[in-house]
Amino acid sequence: MIALRWTKHADLAIRRRPTVGREEYLDHMTFQRNDRPLLTEIFGPLVGLKEEWLDQGATPEELDFSAFRYRCPENAWVRANTGFAGPGRHEVLEETDEHEIYRDGLGRTMKLHKGVATLALPLDYPVRTEDDWLRLRPAFAFREDRLAPGWAETARADLAAGRVLGIGMPGAFAMPRELMGDEALCLAFYEQPELVRDMLQTFGDTCVAVLERLAGQVRIDVLSVHEDLAGKSGPLVGPTQVAEFFRPYYRRVWDAARACGARLFDQDSDGDVAPVLDAFLDGGVNVFHPVEPCSAAMDVVALRGRYGRRFAFYGGIDKHVLRRSREEIAAEVERKVPPLLPTGGCMFGLDHRIPNGTPLANYRYYLDKIWEAFGEPSR
Repeated sequence: MIALRWTKHADLAIRRRPTVGREEYLDHMTFQRNDRPLLTEIFGPLVGLKEEWLDQGATPEELDFSAFRYRCPENAWVRANTGFAGPGRHEVLEETDEHEIYRDGLGRTMKLHKGVATLALPLDYPVRTEDDWLRLRPAFAFREDRLAPGWAETARADLAAGRVLGIGMPGAFAMPRELMGDEALCLAFYEQPELVRDMLQTFGDTCVAVLERLAGQVRIDVLSVHEDLAGKSGPLVGPTQVAEFFRPYYRRVWDAARACGARLFDQDSDGDVAPVLDAFLDGGVNVFHPVEPCSAAMDVVALRGRYGRRFAFYGGIDKHVLRRSREEIAAEVERKVPPLLPTGGCMFGLDHRIPNGTPLANYRYYLDKIWEAFGEPSR
């Protein structure tokens, strides 16, 4: 067994050399122009892969990904908090060589499995009743200090440097799930709908208040929302829940973001979200990532054929193929890249973190094949 050297979330951060300016990226992802094909690595490796690659002769530059050629923009974020603004508590309750159990700011008991994951899993949740939520609600309400000192100057500097400027919003599923858990939230859509609506109303009030302070000060480019509400077998909500609960919240925040100049509304969700894609498009979303091809309906070529220019994406290349043969890697690239090159509105990349067992030689070969499909050298 290889001894782990990179065990924390920050250890897995990757370095990309941005070569695309904000206007080119925004025009490409809104189908205004298609000057050059785009390529990125979205998330980087899973825990343990860097050790595997080091054992296979990777250079320091390959381990931090700066050795690889991509064609992507540099992203920056407005220094504003639109989500939970309570205490950043990390109270260790138990620690062994295998795990750490701690209490977080939401009051949850969290368990981190060392050497296996970089993100902890909740063992309990703070909200069961409306009273539980009312105790937590002030931490989600707007305060002027949600905007960090000097936020406007920093944002203007990022824009002047050609960075794509974004701001996030709490997920309509992801944030209530952090408070209630998957099962309780899914039941709450039916049994406690007013509780869910009050959460989303509170989140929306705060997002809009933050965006109103941005308006006239700086121009933003992207509104981003993290949901992760699906798996291989499909989403945990259906179109009815998205229309009833998500859409009013999404639309309200998106309207405020567009008043600040935003052109892209980018949703991050793993898994098969095909059954709710139309509902999210009605909510204003126009970019999806990482587009995991876990079902035939989530194949990016099929999605582009069905939806045309209704949304852009980044990701879409099956990460698991990289653990297989070179022939299978080449087939994946050849099946997806050439048909989508003329369409624009896509930044190719793997559909999530690079799995363990991916040979370094295969990752190099994958990038070579992508650039070959682009008609350009990979280095």
